[in-house]
Amino acid sequence: MQFRTKSQKDRADLQTLKSLHGKKKLQYIWDYYKLPLALICILLYVIIYISYRHFTYKEPVLYTALVNVNAGETLTAQLDQGFLDAAGINASQNRLYLYSGLFLTDDESSSYHEYTYASRMKILAAIDGEQLDVVLMDKEAFDAFSQNGYLYRIDELLQEEAPDLYEELQPFIVENTFIAEDNSFEMQFDDSVTYSAVTEEYPMGLELSQAELIRQAGFEDTVYFGIVANSPRIDTALDYLQYLFCGR
Repeated sequence: MQFRTKSQKDRADLQTLKSLHGKKKLQYIWDYYKLPLALICILLYVIIYISYRHFTYKEPVLYTALVNVNAGETLTAQLDQGFLDAAGINASQNRLYLYSGLFLTDDESSSYHEYTYASRMKILAAIDGEQLDVVLMDKEAFDAFSQNGYLYRIDELLQEEAPDLYEELQPFIVENTFIAEDNSFEMQFDDSVTYSAVTEEYPMGLELSQAELIRQAGFEDTVYFGIVANSPRIDTALDYLQYLFCGR
């Protein structure tokens, strides 16, 4: 049996390829070179993806959520690009994430009730990943965030980090209830159990009715502001709070 060297085999393959035309040539290339072609395509995809991410990536400066709050186009722009402009933040290199379409309600008759589970999962994931800093919400959502201990004690935070802002905003600070412990789990298995809970009340947010941007939007219901307790962007969150009230 005669064995061919690699160079002889390559020349033979090249001659075969030259002798084929049209679909037969394409089929021959696919049959003999599909693995190298697949590897090249994967490599090109990775290179293009990394390059795209590198040149389009924007540093997140703040993660904000609207919960049970519907903002119009004008207010949405003010809550997003407006803050970047007011703070002098370069929008080509930085980004404010504004989560919208989030709803938390126990009212089964509400048209938004069907979105509650998905919203809750998204909120929990964002908090766990430290990708939620500021929340603008209605009273029901404010209660939900407060009861679960998701919000900073806003009075102490302001006194420590922004005492001048604290003096200015003190009239708008609002207390709410944190449920440290309850027996809701036991109640699921025993109808005779009466609900009981260990709670704490302390300032968890601010009422935004006098905040410049929110007042201009004309909401019928009160909108509340809270800072998520594990936020790593406290300074920017406080800048955002000042922007909401003062527009600067």
